[in-house]
Amino acid sequence: MAKGEAFDLTGKVAVVTGGNTGIGKAIARGLGQAGAAVAILARNEKRNASTLKDLQALGRPAAALMVDVSRREALKPALVEVERLLGPINILVNNAAFAVLKGLLDHTEEDWDSVLATDLTACFLLSKYAAQSMIRQGRGGKIINVASIAGFKGTGVFPSYAISKGGLLQLTRCLAIELAPHRIQVNSLALGWTTTDMTAWIRTEPQYAELYKEMVTRTPAGRFADPEEASGAAVFLASAASDFMTGADLIVDGGFFVR
Repeated sequence: MAKGEAFDLTGKVAVVTGGNTGIGKAIARGLGQAGAAVAILARNEKRNASTLKDLQALGRPAAALMVDVSRREALKPALVEVERLLGPINILVNNAAFAVLKGLLDHTEEDWDSVLATDLTACFLLSKYAAQSMIRQGRGGKIINVASIAGFKGTGVFPSYAISKGGLLQLTRCLAIELAPHRIQVNSLALGWTTTDMTAWIRTEPQYAELYKEMVTRTPAGRFADPEEASGAAVFLASAASDFMTGADLIVDGGFFVR
């Protein structure tokens, strides 16, 4: 297989949750640029429409479905609709996530439940439904869990988010073992601090100024990542180039993790 062919996603159908902004949008565009038909599942109708136009401008089939991934009952029908619109799913990117900026003492049960429902449970269920479809197809597939270096580290700022990402790293390993006989590779994309709406708090709010300085100083690259800097790694994990890679954590963090 030629080098270019190894990364070619022509003829593949990809689903990206939270694909209408930030990292998810960058990954969706990257997959589309590599040749895949891409469906995004996200809640904001205006952002969905804008991202859909961007994806269609690449000359590939695309779809945008309004889906709240924290609603379990919405997940399987969403994947069924994607397959009706674009064809059988080959690639699933579990990206949708959010954080609650409260420590243990201030965290409510509702905070905990909402973060885990979106950041972990949805990933488990979507992986199950997508894998069932991939097995029926008999052609293998790719599941990419967008994790975080927060899944490896402790924090008193957003514990439920960090715990969900730690769980997602372990889910990656468990699914990799189970699904390997079906030629489905499951890997995590563990990202460092990235400039998105989700990290605006640390970059803009005065009470976090020292923490922001610490995070930048600790990163050898000396800055937060741009969302687009996650897309190349995602294309690699979605492509034939990573066919013998499963259960792995691909860390893209500007060197933060090595210190």
